[in-house]
Amino acid sequence: MASVAAPQGDAPRERRTRLSPERESELYAAVLDLLREVGYESLTMDGIAARTRCSKATLYRQWTGKPELVAQALRHEKPATLDGIDTGSLRGDLHALVAQIDDRQVEKDTALMRALIHAVHTHPELLQALRDVLIDPELTGFNALLARAVERGEIAADRPATAYVSHMLIGALVARPLLEDKPADAVFLRNYIDAVVVPALGL
Repeated sequence: MASVAAPQGDAPRERRTRLSPERESELYAAVLDLLREVGYESLTMDGIAARTRCSKATLYRQWTGKPELVAQALRHEKPATLDGIDTGSLRGDLHALVAQIDDRQVEKDTALMRALIHAVHTHPELLQALRDVLIDPELTGFNALLARAVERGEIAADRPATAYVSHMLIGALVARPLLEDKPADAVFLRNYIDAVVVPALGL
């Protein structure tokens, strides 16, 4: 008796023949370069396949589609990470985070981030991918950093500003290009932390 193929929608998605770290890095860099050139709206998996010399089938084995691929590329290329930061003070932790920033990369990515902020308003699937892949994991790490400060007694557990530290920092990243036509570079962010975040937390 002939076997009956399962409906396409029920078939498990073939998952990763793992790319090498070097190939993955090349692909992520190419995706972001293409995103800078054409914007999210005009970015296509066909265009990504052509730019990266990679088949669409391979791309779809690695990522569910354009939103996840863009989110993963941004995560891979993010300018700073909380991993391993624990200086013993919250101010020191925040300064250590900022110290990782490459000002040239921040300047290069300012227009990219502005375009993505616009894109998430019309592409909810992109917003969800960014939350799943980039935003929520970063917030988890950032909340752990703040929790350590509370445990050390640096911040009162009921300090109202604690809930808004991430909002303040994201606001700084977005506002400086808008108000001053300059990127939020490391010097600006250090000064912002000392002038705004540290006093708000009562440090």
